[in-house]
Amino acid sequence: MDYQELRSIIKKESKKEDFKNSSDYLETIIYNLDIKNLIPIITEIGSIPEDVGHDSSEEKLYAKVSDIVLAKCFRELGLKASVNKERSNCADVTAKSCFHNYSLVGDAKSFRLSRTAKNQKDFKVKSMAHWKYDNDYAVLVCPYYQYPKSKSQIYGQALDDNITLFTWEYLSILLDNNVCEDDQINISSFWNISRRLSGKTEHINRNRCFLDDQDEIIKLFLNISTAQFNIFLKSYKRNIITRGENEIKYWENIKTEINSYTKEQAIEELLKTLKLNEKINTIKKYINSLKDG
Repeated sequence: MDYQELRSIIKKESKKEDFKNSSDYLETIIYNLDIKNLIPIITEIGSIPEDVGHDSSEEKLYAKVSDIVLAKCFRELGLKASVNKERSNCADVTAKSCFHNYSLVGDAKSFRLSRTAKNQKDFKVKSMAHWKYDNDYAVLVCPYYQYPKSKSQIYGQALDDNITLFTWEYLSILLDNNVCEDDQINISSFWNISRRLSGKTEHINRNRCFLDDQDEIIKLFLNISTAQFNIFLKSYKRNIITRGENEIKYWENIKTEINSYTKEQAIEELLKTLKLNEKINTIKKYINSLKDG
């Protein structure tokens, strides 16, 4: 299975009414993937396709699948991991070391390539500090190139609360290099990166992007050179560029379709987009309930 096949299943399952059954079905599929098929999906899952509707059933199922993929990554790294069934006021994923007596919570993030002006609330770093509870670590996983490039409060927050700002690309690199925890190998140092960096970061620089520092820690753990590490990052960039070009084609096709609309069709589509009828009906329902009372 590749990413496009997974997307097709998500789209098909999102049209069904039983979200739980669809989630369980996709969980079975993803957990049964071998690592060869999993790795290409890891770096794709962080970009929500542009044709997925905002707040749609498909978007909700896609988010759940990203949680499942994250749990699967933890499993491939040798941890016992599962997806939380309830999404409110808790992290998406929990994991526990089978060998070294530590536990963590994880939160999976995916963004549209068209999404700009992301702020600290989009990453929920402070929420992760609360969701950690009695677990040892909290790990946020986001696309590498979607993190702020220079300064952001999320970096200071991560240092203050020891929240690991990990990436889908890091996970891919680790699995591509056959990293798996056992009684001799302890990978908890990855989940403690922010604490390590906090001790050596001056207060004036606490909101500075520290991804470069994380890169060095991962290269050292894997014993790979900067050139080797950059080969991985360049391949991810190429994939993103290809995805981006395809997403642009999607919107260009939408533009062509809209340009062919009659005036009546354009007005009808605008009304649908603004959901005016739904808003009118909601207000009517509310005031009618007051009249009946």
